[in-house]
Amino acid sequence: MPGLVPGIHALPRATKNVGARDKPGHDDLLRIMPVRLKLRDIAFFERPVRFARPFRFGAITINATPQLFVRVEIEVEGKGNNKGSAVGASAELLVPKWFDKRPELSPAQTVDGLRRSLEIARGLYLARTGFLTAFDLHASCIGAQVATCAKNNIPALAAAYGPAAIDKAILDALLRAAKTNFFDGMAANIAGIDARLSPDLTEADITTFLSGRKPLSRVAVRHTVGLDDTVEGKGGVADARENAGANYFKLKLSGDPVADAVRLARIGKELDALGRGCKVTLDANEQYADLAALHALMERLDHDPALRPISSRLLYVEQPMPRDITRQSPLGSLAACDFIIDEADDSYDAFPAARALGYRGISSKSCKGLYKSIINATRAAKWSADGERFFVTGEDLTCQAGLAVQQDLALGALIGVTHAERNGHHYVDGFGETPAAEAQAFAAAHPGLYADAGQGVRLSIHNGDLLTGSLHCTGFATSVHPDWSALAPLEQPKSLWEKLA
Repeated sequence: MPGLVPGIHALPRATKNVGARDKPGHDDLLRIMPVRLKLRDIAFFERPVRFARPFRFGAITINATPQLFVRVEIEVEGKGNNKGSAVGASAELLVPKWFDKRPELSPAQTVDGLRRSLEIARGLYLARTGFLTAFDLHASCIGAQVATCAKNNIPALAAAYGPAAIDKAILDALLRAAKTNFFDGMAANIAGIDARLSPDLTEADITTFLSGRKPLSRVAVRHTVGLDDTVEGKGGVADARENAGANYFKLKLSGDPVADAVRLARIGKELDALGRGCKVTLDANEQYADLAALHALMERLDHDPALRPISSRLLYVEQPMPRDITRQSPLGSLAACDFIIDEADDSYDAFPAARALGYRGISSKSCKGLYKSIINATRAAKWSADGERFFVTGEDLTCQAGLAVQQDLALGALIGVTHAERNGHHYVDGFGETPAAEAQAFAAAHPGLYADAGQGVRLSIHNGDLLTGSLHCTGFATSVHPDWSALAPLEQPKSLWEKLA
């Protein structure tokens, strides 16, 4: 394959026919699912990522942070196509002050918490020495992961980060060993996902949901307008060079109803100027202190004519209050508007609990766990069958071009997320610090997803959408792996974090 360099590995593509049932060997594949595996090794690496512009959400502004890379080696049990070993990979940004927003911790300390979450998870996963399904590994470790992290002063959302990153890499290796793609493999439940972590569901609920998936061929980009982003003029909301032709916009909120209303009115004028039927979502990142403050904002949206361009386009409001307040605060009359949880999604029972409070949706983020996203999508489909509407959304901390964005995009396309926040292309300059040869290898392997218009390789957005066709390749949505020799080992957590534990 052109563009490959030493250390970057390509695998053959599987069929591009999503869910095809007539290709040779597919019935055999269905019969041997799920596949059991044994872990041989888990290794962590990182690479610096500098942002092209500050990204301010909630109480944090990010200008740079490392990107994590995970490399796993597995041995698979079975015969024929399912016998042998394989290497898998995943990537996630180590985002500060999102998983853990405690004010006494610095941004660097919260990144160290994620590193410690990874190391704890690595020890737990490698301690399972027998042949297990991929979901067996996850399910047998997640309880101990959360408990061990709690003893180390790491909250549940950050605790889930380690298994989430490892699980993606394991799934990539498993799909490669089985010589199948993510969409076909998941339709046949190659990972062995069951209901042991979601007793409100049955095994049949999960297998029926997975087997009936028809992955989306394109997913719309939802363009984020951060709290420090320009609103009017050059570089503003209506500037096509900034919004990349998006038809969906995600607007960050500060937690101050008056200031937010003023800013939203300005953004609304810019959206009107676009002259197309765009939609918006609002994201407070836990900044609204309580229900009273939230009521004040929603009252303005309902009755202020200046906010009509926003309210008429509004799809849902994301994570308005702090996660702890959320659990204690039924929405009541506010539930007439669609609300979702994001940061409050720190356990497998978070969505049922949120539903009881009046929430209609929950976010899918691969950094919170791909299995949890699939379980929650199963729930939304089952609950919606009773006549009410529940949904899963696609949110993105800043999935970077390459492994992270491809795997998160594929997950959303599988579970039916029609539009997803995509911050990486906006806040980072293309592939950022990635070596040019590595970026070009990804572009060569996934030509519908990337392009180089003379400023380096970046996401290729088609009329506001990302195309998923090239993700139907052997492995978890990627034909290539990064150049491992160009990555540094994961830094060890600083001693200052240990003093807080």
